[in-house]
Amino acid sequence: MNGVNVPALTVFVLFFVLVTVMGFLASRWRRADNALHLDEWGLGGRSFGTWITWFLLGGDLYTAYTFVAVPAAVYATGAAGFFAVPYTIIAYPLVFLFLPRLWSVSRVHGYVTPADFVRGRYGSRPLSLMIALTGILATMPYIALQLVGIQAVLDVLGVGGGENANWFVKDLPLFIAFGVLAAYTYSSGLRAPALIAFVKDTLIYIVIIVAVIYIPIRLGGYGHIFDTVGEKFSAPKSGGSLTVPENKQWTYATLALGSAMALFMYPHSVTGVLASKSRKTVRRNMAIMPAYSLMLGLLALLGFMAVAAGVGKGDKTFNTQLSVPQLFENMFPDWFTGVAFAAIGIGALVPAAIMSIAAANLFTRNVYKEFLKPAATPADETRVAKLVSLLVKVGALVFVLGMDKQAAINLQLLGGLWILQTFLSIVGGLFTRWFHHWALLAGWAAGMVYGTWQAYGIASPKTRHFGGNAAEIPGIGEFGYIGLTAFALNLLVAVVLTVVLRALKAPDGPDETRPGDYNAESGDVELKNAPEPVAAH
Repeated sequence: MNGVNVPALTVFVLFFVLVTVMGFLASRWRRADNALHLDEWGLGGRSFGTWITWFLLGGDLYTAYTFVAVPAAVYATGAAGFFAVPYTIIAYPLVFLFLPRLWSVSRVHGYVTPADFVRGRYGSRPLSLMIALTGILATMPYIALQLVGIQAVLDVLGVGGGENANWFVKDLPLFIAFGVLAAYTYSSGLRAPALIAFVKDTLIYIVIIVAVIYIPIRLGGYGHIFDTVGEKFSAPKSGGSLTVPENKQWTYATLALGSAMALFMYPHSVTGVLASKSRKTVRRNMAIMPAYSLMLGLLALLGFMAVAAGVGKGDKTFNTQLSVPQLFENMFPDWFTGVAFAAIGIGALVPAAIMSIAAANLFTRNVYKEFLKPAATPADETRVAKLVSLLVKVGALVFVLGMDKQAAINLQLLGGLWILQTFLSIVGGLFTRWFHHWALLAGWAAGMVYGTWQAYGIASPKTRHFGGNAAEIPGIGEFGYIGLTAFALNLLVAVVLTVVLRALKAPDGPDETRPGDYNAESGDVELKNAPEPVAAH
């Protein structure tokens, strides 16, 4: 990384300006009659068709950090880094079973967040509040990691004045990117990332297709790449292998399953689903989203290419998170390096925007309106959501600038553990009303405390605490994903307490939904101008 790569930076800036203009123009795209409405600002008017939803969900789930972290994990550990590929393959058939039901009941009752559904299904304000706060807590480090992805690109581009520059000059490009993101999200809401996602996903597909063809040609073919990787991981203390070792297979499998269960529990994932215009749109997208899993598999191979290209070789201080950006700069012509870096940079802006909107929706509907100002109008909700989306991004920026990047990675791993503990309340509620809301709250608390405590006790060469996501599974003796073990405890507590509370005939909260609500199509209901949930009985 010697100086500024001017041609690459020029191309990067041109694409950045393009998406900035698109972000502000998005407020005029599919313009609503009443823009001061949370359905419009926070869910794009619930009007997105199959292709818009596909690009939006792709832009939402496959982030800049995915682009950086997945191949970086393969670069550092080998086969273990590929866990993201099977977990996304598992995820889509799984969510095909319940996301259409969530869309339908949310459409009937005007739910904007998963916590809205929990409130309506169980009649429990405390449980709804915990679901909302868990969603916000899990989302914050995820937003921060998008900024880490942008920083990785800027570092390789040589922007920021180098390590000896003062902190303001060094981070000025990040401030600019943050300011632009905050401005067009505030102005256009979910329409901005939905429109920009077309550019982002197109660029990513182009870059990956070119990379998996062009780079191997320059490196002597895939045979040479795998031979080089095999030599690296066969060396003593390499820290990785080309196959998952027997003693890590439980970890690999449980991490893939737990991650698949957690993927669509994240608020930003649900936001993309609820923005769809019909139940059929949701079902179609769950059928075609695996195309992104193919892309993810090709993306992971870039980690092996970085090994074969000698990226970071011999440098014990090399940051593995820079392996792919550095690979692109080493292998591509400067102008195409700019295209690749633009794909990563825009790949950070789109999900960061959706995540901040999702967090703002949760706070507005399930904290502000529920507890602080029950009489809030739709216009009040929209104004609060806009302000909160700014605060969320400011918090993420402060987090990135003020803390070690490893802390951001550790907290994002914790976010997956935490959000998985909402699975039972949300998905369970879509199929049955048997669970008692106090039992669900106790199960959630047990899973959160156990999972966080176990993760706190894991050390790594880089950190004393939260250094991993696997620990011994009680009663089995194998090491597995802590989040899934915590979920098993969550489920056990919820089942046992539900049996006890039902036996004691403890009063339950009112259920405002009806069986027919879970299969409703867009034509079956008239979406109300006001988003307040409508009691079904």
